[in-house]
Amino acid sequence: MPGYYEFELGKAADILTRELFKLKPGETFVITADTESDARVVDATARAAFACGAKPMVIWLASPLGVGKAADPMFPTDSLVGALMGADAWVEFNNQWIFYSSAYDKVMKENHKIRYSCLVGMNDDMMVRCIGRIDYPTLEKFMARITDLTKNANEVRITNPSGMDVAFKNNPDHRGNYSLGYADKPGSHMMAGQIYWAIDLKTINGKIVYDGSINPPLRLLKDPVILTIKDGDILKIEGGRQAVEYETWLKGFNDPNMLKIAHICYGFNPGAKLTGDVVEDERVWGCVEWGIGNMAFRPAASHSDGICLNVSVWVDGKQILDKGVSLDKELSELAKKLGKN
Repeated sequence: MPGYYEFELGKAADILTRELFKLKPGETFVITADTESDARVVDATARAAFACGAKPMVIWLASPLGVGKAADPMFPTDSLVGALMGADAWVEFNNQWIFYSSAYDKVMKENHKIRYSCLVGMNDDMMVRCIGRIDYPTLEKFMARITDLTKNANEVRITNPSGMDVAFKNNPDHRGNYSLGYADKPGSHMMAGQIYWAIDLKTINGKIVYDGSINPPLRLLKDPVILTIKDGDILKIEGGRQAVEYETWLKGFNDPNMLKIAHICYGFNPGAKLTGDVVEDERVWGCVEWGIGNMAFRPAASHSDGICLNVSVWVDGKQILDKGVSLDKELSELAKKLGKN
């Protein structure tokens, strides 16, 4: 008898390697994982890469007690960098991720050909729902439309049913992009369903309310965690036991940049659900994700991502989302084709 999702997982791995990475015969394809990773996902991906004619190389690591630069002392950094410097493509399945670590920074800076996909914490169920069953052409149309609506605005306001009410200005150069999951060009790539746009971090004011998950260190939330923001800085953290734990974690780094907002992203993957796995939670339909701490031009000791569910969004005073539901006619029609409202 086949294992759980045995056939579906094979198809998803084939889509990942053949379609999204567009692996070519002879390419070196590195798969990194740790002792918290799903071995079935790793094996299925290695088989699919080998079937493409690529040369899969699987690296298993002990799971560090942290992520990004906080995990630097526990990574075999020199050996890891050495292996990845010769790679054509790299998919990261680590649960305690290498992403944002010193090893990642060095590889992405010096290996100009590498194609990296951040699929941290990937498991068989998530891979089938969020990679294998996606209508990529329709999703691309949806994401392109809402990206343009949002990034071309001057001011944005976001609320959610848990009490979030925060406003900010966009970066004047109106940069914005979306992740469709493709890793067929050099650089860093993300799973389909996330939208990034550049904002003026110093103009963020109001309350951000995480009511989905925070990763690290909390994963799924039992009660909302409320952040009071002034000019992009976190002034106060309120809530229950998890809010206290989160504040202790952030301040435990003794790094003032760990109390600064780093970025914002939309989540729009029709297969995603809230599970506590950050790569999926960030893509729950109709959420926004706020990152805190380390970023490309402002290093910090670590990085944390929090999820705000069912958001309402106004761009230059015009509402385009109501509790995660699209109000724009074109967006609404595309959402229905994707099985969402």
